[in-house]
Amino acid sequence: MFDELDLDDALVSACKELGYKKPTGIQQQVIPPAMDARDILASAPTGTGKTAAFLLPASQFLLDNPRRDPGACRVLVLTPTRELAIQVYEQAIALTRFTKLNCGVITGGINYGTDKDTLEQNLDILVATPGRLFEHIENESFDCREIEILILDEADRMLDMGFSSIVNQIAAEARWRKQTLLFSATLEGAGIARFARDILKDPVEVSASATRSEQGKILQWMHLADDAAHKFALLCHILRHQADTAIVFVKTRERLMQLKAQLDSEALACCYLQGDMPQDKRNLAIARFKSGEVKILIATDVAARGIDVPDVSHVINYDMPRTADVYLHRIGRTGRAGKKGTAISLVEAHDIAMVPKVERYTKEPLKRRVIDELKPKHKAPSLPAKKKKSKDKKSSAKKKTVKKK
Repeated sequence: MFDELDLDDALVSACKELGYKKPTGIQQQVIPPAMDARDILASAPTGTGKTAAFLLPASQFLLDNPRRDPGACRVLVLTPTRELAIQVYEQAIALTRFTKLNCGVITGGINYGTDKDTLEQNLDILVATPGRLFEHIENESFDCREIEILILDEADRMLDMGFSSIVNQIAAEARWRKQTLLFSATLEGAGIARFARDILKDPVEVSASATRSEQGKILQWMHLADDAAHKFALLCHILRHQADTAIVFVKTRERLMQLKAQLDSEALACCYLQGDMPQDKRNLAIARFKSGEVKILIATDVAARGIDVPDVSHVINYDMPRTADVYLHRIGRTGRAGKKGTAISLVEAHDIAMVPKVERYTKEPLKRRVIDELKPKHKAPSLPAKKKKSKDKKSSAKKKTVKKK
């Protein structure tokens, strides 16, 4: 239980209010050494409670060491995306609701006047995206000298997005800090190892896989579509008769706007999320979807990572992704925190080659299903057996060498 982790009663009460019954695996492994002021290098899959794993010990530190004088933020959390920053901020507000700790958030796409108002507060915890925060550091409108704990969330994603040099510069500016926590989906690769070496001091390394109760079971299947009209009819049927809430993924912004217009014409209310939206519109779309005001969110792959909506019943791949790892990120938006979810792919002939790649990557077959009134008229094109061919070539080459002998 959370009260066995030496957490303040105010934090334990907040956990109970949020419905947290007992600490998850990552929380059990991270919170005790983090509360002993150790640096942490942690990997954990999404949906296992890693945000609370770093917010709870950071909040406990602030409660144990109350601020004597007004000043700048003491705990800085860096996240790669705007959406993730807002989600971490919302969770920080929820976990500190019974305390007097002040939380703030700064992201790109927001008016600088709003940032000014945030930074002028007597902040305890600040959640920020690296690019916007570094602008404030360069303009001397943010002071890193009072940061005591630095937390990097989804560090692998920050590397992918090219933030490594900025994060290193921010870490250098906050060189008087007492503790650093680095969280990543994976600890593999030279980039993360270099990141950890540069930023952490003698870290406790934690690698937590989801327990059976934390893992969501995602049912996966596919429908073959004869053409665009057939695919749209399949989508409408699923949205009307199967899905409670759904994220529908498309490849491009153009496809997104086209599909939104089509769904509007069918009286299927939806909101959307894409890369170049103003931040206020992004926030509004996510808020409408989270609150249940709108049951359908159309998204490009900007939303495949970092969007944490607890009760998404379906993820629908209206367009198959370009790579199998993106498929995995997409379907991870459902079946979160131990709940069941469904991922459905609508596959036209030009997308069929992606199916075996996804199956190999996920190590699960994409079962073919049929809706009786929308059966496909055409069979799926057969795929060339690439692996078999290479094996056959090797075996025939062996035979030739044997004959030469």
